[in-house]
Amino acid sequence: MRVALFVPCYIDQFYPQVAVASLELLEKLGCEVIVPTDQTCCGQPMANSGFASSTEGCDANFTQNFEGFDYIVGPSGSCVLHLKEHHPSEKIRNSVYEICEFLTDVLKVSALSATFPHRVGLHQSCHGQRGLRLSSMSERNEKPYSKLEDLLSLVKGIEVVMPEREDECCGFGGTFCVTEEAVSVKMGQDRIKEHAANAVDYIVGADTSCLMHMEGILRRQGSKVQVKHIVEILNHA
Repeated sequence: MRVALFVPCYIDQFYPQVAVASLELLEKLGCEVIVPTDQTCCGQPMANSGFASSTEGCDANFTQNFEGFDYIVGPSGSCVLHLKEHHPSEKIRNSVYEICEFLTDVLKVSALSATFPHRVGLHQSCHGQRGLRLSSMSERNEKPYSKLEDLLSLVKGIEVVMPEREDECCGFGGTFCVTEEAVSVKMGQDRIKEHAANAVDYIVGADTSCLMHMEGILRRQGSKVQVKHIVEILNHA
């Protein structure tokens, strides 16, 4: 199975350890992983800001870098959802997976060698939950499930606790955090308050953008709580 690793811009620039963990984890699970070196932005920021026509260059570059692979896997629900819904190539749309989705639905992972003896709070990002259906939604009458929780349950020593409002937005929202800064920050503070009430050591999620937003608030509060992308834990030996 040949897998192309899609590394979103903000992960490349600010959290490269997430890309490294993704690569290592996929290789541990038997995938042949290629990281196209000419990849750039997927085009989501422009599309979300109302400039979808400006993504043509990003679309063409993405196709050039990622066509020909069995699967395209990325550690970002929002970027993957953008590609699934908006990329002009049907083959690309059908080949791209968020990494937790790929681990559960394609590789069907049932065991990991990871150990992480800490108490963690799980954040379910909006794009992953409502767009990619990585977990159930409280507003729908459906059987509860969470692909992230299923994967974390395979990690030795970990204790996962959920905030009171399990599927509340953290307030990041891409460009929303710029255009509506005060509202965005208050939403992030509310999210962190619920995790802090559970005395967690880490806040864990599948979207580094959301984690970055909460990490900024945590730092300004002088909190000792840290954030980690879920692949860093799943890859933690």
